[in-house]
Amino acid sequence: MTTTVNPVLRVAPAAPAEAAAHFRAGLAFHTDVSDVAAALGAGGDPGFVLLDARSTEAWDQGHIPGALHLPTALVPEQAGQLLDRSVPVVTYCWGPGCNGAARAALALAELGYRVKEMLGGFEYWVREGLAFETWQGRERRAPDPLTAPVDAGDCGC
Repeated sequence: MTTTVNPVLRVAPAAPAEAAAHFRAGLAFHTDVSDVAAALGAGGDPGFVLLDARSTEAWDQGHIPGALHLPTALVPEQAGQLLDRSVPVVTYCWGPGCNGAARAALALAELGYRVKEMLGGFEYWVREGLAFETWQGRERRAPDPLTAPVDAGDCGC
């Protein structure tokens, strides 16, 4: 009798201890929009600097209130004047289809900064209905119900 293994289980899941180590490590490198919003909305010092790694044109289209603007290409030459190495940095770019936040995080880590990448980027910030700033002032769009369930406060995870 031939047993067919489905595509999900063709490669067996990792042992629980290996899986725990993997996911713990992932959380050391990533955060998400709702966690960043909660930390910034709690008042006081969130304990990190939020860094927008996009171009000036993208920044002008909209950015997260309180974020520092430092395009990825300028990180090596300007990070030392703008950032304190004792304060963790959370980077973001456009969204899941953009690796600018990862490239900025790499550049910062190579310069000695502790860093995390915000998954979802500016796209998911806006899609979750959170306020953003443009040169015209603050704006907010209705939450996308697929990214921000009504009254959930976060992804419900």
